[in-house]
Amino acid sequence: MGMFSFIKEAGEKLFGIASTTANAAPAPDAAAAANKTASDAIASYIGAQGLTATNLQVSFDGASHTVTVSGQAGDQATKEKILVAAGNVQHVDKVDDQMTVLNPTPESQFYTVVSGDNLWKIATKYYGNGAKNDMIFEANKPMLKSPDKIYPGQVLRIPAA
Repeated sequence: MGMFSFIKEAGEKLFGIASTTANAAPAPDAAAAANKTASDAIASYIGAQGLTATNLQVSFDGASHTVTVSGQAGDQATKEKILVAAGNVQHVDKVDDQMTVLNPTPESQFYTVVSGDNLWKIATKYYGNGAKNDMIFEANKPMLKSPDKIYPGQVLRIPAA
């Protein structure tokens, strides 16, 4: 459990949020409705990835750009994929991990992609062997559809070798 940081300008475009440069704060009812809509969109995106957890709850706070995720995942990999899916959404800056795991195993490391990265370079950095890039690709399915489709700001799971 803990807080994970993401780059809020990067990620899946699931919902529209008005510019943060507006002078007037939104009415409380409008903010609550926008947060509910965003929460539902993120939960739907997680579900569309085939990721499930018992009693999965997803909430979004637009003021802090934070997603809170709770529930119980069957294994560590599923939990981490849920957290990464929730965080790799445009306008999300942090994910508050309140999840538990039925069958815990060691946690993965996380890596934020920078310009010029590819999975070969990342695998070389973490495993000393670029040919192990498929481990990173497999660890980030189904969010990654192709090993060539990573983008700066995206957070990836890096499992133990």
